[in-house]
Amino acid sequence: MSDVRVIIQRDSEREERVVTTGTTAAELFAGQRSVIAARVGGELKDLAYALSDGDEVEGVEISSQDGLNILRHSTAHVLAQAVQELFPEAKLGIGPPVKDGFYYDFDVEKPFTPEDLKAIEKKMQEIQKRGQKFARRVVTDEAAREELASEPYKLELIGLKGSASTDDGADVEVGAGELTIYDNLDAKTGELCWKDLCRGPHVPSTRLIPAFKLMRNAAAYWRGSEKNPMLQRIYGTAWPSKDELKQHLDFLAEAEKRDHRKLGSELDLFSIPEQIGSGLAVFHPRGGIVRRVMEDYSRRRHEEEGYEFVYTPHATKGKLFETSGHLDWYAEGMYPPMQLDEGVDYYLKPMNCPMHNLIFDARGRSYRELPLRLFEFGTVYRYEKSGVVHGLTRARGFTQDDAHIYCTREQMSEELDKTLTFVLGLLRDYGLTDFYLELSTKDPEKFVGSDEVWEEATETLRQVAEKQGLPLVPDPGGAAFYGPKISVQAKDAIGRTWQMSTIQLDFNLPERFTLEYTGQDGSKQRPVMIHRALFGSIERFFAVLLEHYAGAFPAWLAPVQAVGIPIGDAHVEYLEKFASAARKKGLRVEVDSSSDRMQKKIRNAQKQKVPFMVIAGDEDMSNGSVSFRYRDGSQENGIPFDEALAKIAKVVEERTQV
Repeated sequence: MSDVRVIIQRDSEREERVVTTGTTAAELFAGQRSVIAARVGGELKDLAYALSDGDEVEGVEISSQDGLNILRHSTAHVLAQAVQELFPEAKLGIGPPVKDGFYYDFDVEKPFTPEDLKAIEKKMQEIQKRGQKFARRVVTDEAAREELASEPYKLELIGLKGSASTDDGADVEVGAGELTIYDNLDAKTGELCWKDLCRGPHVPSTRLIPAFKLMRNAAAYWRGSEKNPMLQRIYGTAWPSKDELKQHLDFLAEAEKRDHRKLGSELDLFSIPEQIGSGLAVFHPRGGIVRRVMEDYSRRRHEEEGYEFVYTPHATKGKLFETSGHLDWYAEGMYPPMQLDEGVDYYLKPMNCPMHNLIFDARGRSYRELPLRLFEFGTVYRYEKSGVVHGLTRARGFTQDDAHIYCTREQMSEELDKTLTFVLGLLRDYGLTDFYLELSTKDPEKFVGSDEVWEEATETLRQVAEKQGLPLVPDPGGAAFYGPKISVQAKDAIGRTWQMSTIQLDFNLPERFTLEYTGQDGSKQRPVMIHRALFGSIERFFAVLLEHYAGAFPAWLAPVQAVGIPIGDAHVEYLEKFASAARKKGLRVEVDSSSDRMQKKIRNAQKQKVPFMVIAGDEDMSNGSVSFRYRDGSQENGIPFDEALAKIAKVVEERTQV
């Protein structure tokens, strides 16, 4: 038996080892229980892979992202086996790993019930304990069709080998170069228990699936197309340990408490009426207060930074979006045209930049006016698919805090630097402090302009981003068609990442709109255009802050900053005077003069997450004082009337949390 040489990679270290022919990756990593697969020459392989001379091999640990994907995809196979054992008529769709879990699609006569999910999860636990082995084998198209003749969706995938994808962008389970089936084999007898068309890899045994749970089921179109049959999708999650599973479930429970849709209803902030339509929200008075305060503060800060406010209409002739290129690149995301004015197409605007270009071009411009910073709270409309609409975070109608900066080539770098610094500072003012930056570069299949212009724009953004001293993560191919961008990614109070502000450098739209300014030497010059949305959309930012603070907004943003709670009816008038004095200072104070008992009034104020509860009784009236009760249940008694007003005003002015 001859020897083969392999290179074992561990982080930056490389170790050469001589092994006998036929040695598997499992034998190479024997004793390393956390290794569940191997990366050979950059490709993921099962541990059963037999090593060849010259292979460069790296162990894939279960806790790595690749390891988690393999674990979760393997669990999806266990789910599918369990479903077909319990529901033999079920036809298999696809079952990829997704963020924090997996799903599998099934064609069944009727939707799964909660009781069905419990039975399926119990069956999965039985399969896991059997320790079935995952065994890969290569098959021809003809053999696969014969073996899977009863699975119509798998037969379709065989015909699409190497080119299909799921509705959320994950690849389907067919191989790109060869077709493979994975058998689930009985650990003792080697008997076939179940099989699936799949490219793998998988964990060696179901015993290496330590912790999983089924989460929910939903309807989903086959391969994401409304033209295809509706299937039943079961979602689950899987983790390397029971402790990690518990942590994830605790996290989901906390996230559910913070869900902006739930809080929006409980706190009477906004709603999305069915009569208006999916993705189209209305703000109630209290939500309107929060939104107005957000906008007012942003408006003031923009004015301080030299931005000028503009207003543009909600609809325009289609010709404008032909000029901008959006009808070529973005038509699927736009509402259908309206036929007006003798057959002229009008569109609801999906973005504001083309109209801002017309404002720039409304008269001659001089280099002395640059940089020109135009800003708008501009409402736009995008026809998002119903499956991705989600409360305020993915809406069909929303208002962008949209700015477009026109500057000279020489001003470009400094202006980008100032813009990014301003953006990060303003986000910090709203209470977000944990950031990293993402640099989105050209999609080689979807761009306009020359390679040289893109290279210059990308390198300029890279240098500007690096000056902030924050982590910079590449996003290859993630740019819009007209230029690269920096995205500010912010973490909220429970560690979730949200994309916030974007800054895009654009040499192309000024060219398409033939924008010009007169240079110092009298020549006509083309400006550089910077696109910048700070919140992204006001609705989405509202939702992020609502979840970040779990509804307990800091006093400066809270719709009601203080509520007066009289101990008895005789104290209502005294607190009304306090509220009147507070309103004169610009504070938002109400008095609960209802017939409820004092303790219920306190509970109501706590449920509404009011920062200050101002309590008054006989002693307070005699002393000209009030008592404070805070959201955390603590209390401060005997605060003089004027001092209490000043304390609330100070907390509001300093934008601090209480």
